[in-house]
Amino acid sequence: QVQLVESGGGLVQAGDSLRLSCAGSGRSFSMYGMGWFRRAPGKEREFVATISWSGGTTYYADSVKARFTISRDNAKNTVFLQMNSLKPEDTAVYYCAASIRGSSWDDRMYDYWGQGTQVTVSS
Repeated sequence: QVQLVESGGGLVQAGDSLRLSCAGSGRSFSMYGMGWFRRAPGKEREFVATISWSGGTTYYADSVKARFTISRDNAKNTVFLQMNSLKPEDTAVYYCAASIRGSSWDDRMYDYWGQGTQVTVSS
């Protein structure tokens, strides 16, 4: 079993950057594909980015491509989401998730979820 805890959210202005972290428990963390998802007020949860267990494969939603970067440090059981050039439409609760099936854009493939961290971008 994997427990996930996100951190790094906050209130920033448009154009600023934030780095989210997701700390995972368990010795098998490196076996999981990891993903970041977000839920904006009044909207459904949506895919943001995913990374394979080795970190060799990444995939992004079109809305964040070239602005966000997902990475992982398996030695520290941590996944990161570097967010640059933030926009007000990036405002959401951001969740990390772990999938034994590997990296995926589909939230149904994920087995474990964190509690989320709030990101608010003012204009």
